[in-house]
Amino acid sequence: MPWITVEHAGRVVFGAIDADRRRAAFVHRLCQICGEPLEERIYLLVRPMDVRAGVAPEPAVHPECLGYARQHCPMLNGDAPYYRRSPTIAGHPAGRPCDDPTCPCPDESTPADHDARAGAPADDWDAWMISPDHYRLQTGADGDILGLDLAVRVLRKRSIRRTPRREREEVLGLLRALLAPPPDDDQVP
Repeated sequence: MPWITVEHAGRVVFGAIDADRRRAAFVHRLCQICGEPLEERIYLLVRPMDVRAGVAPEPAVHPECLGYARQHCPMLNGDAPYYRRSPTIAGHPAGRPCDDPTCPCPDESTPADHDARAGAPADDWDAWMISPDHYRLQTGADGDILGLDLAVRVLRKRSIRRTPRREREEVLGLLRALLAPPPDDDQVP
């Protein structure tokens, strides 16, 4: 289980990030999967929307932990073809009411980018290897950590996930062109 993922009553809440652990991972250069310090090889998990924004919103990972994430994360391994329609933490982080009065339930706010992704097809993902010298935090005007700066020298890029929808759209476009009725010879000048 990723170190920055919310746990509630001993159960993992996939898609929900523990804000305190996320911040600690960024500030102390910890791997988001194992929580151990990052060393000489660092990978950033990057989507096209992150490239456009210039920031990777998730903490970096070790090369070994990247392999684990590729196997187990439904967004990276292709098991989740779409982002969830409702916020992960709609009313409660576990998606159901908590009946434990002593439970320190985590933050129940909706992630800022949820509406942009709700129900949308999953994105393509790449892993960018950077050197520790290029590990730079980006912060917002209010001092909140936005993520890791993507305006850095990338040592290596690996394709992690390519969504089949793009391939399907290309194939459907070709089929439409093939199946389109031929132009009427009478209408051709």
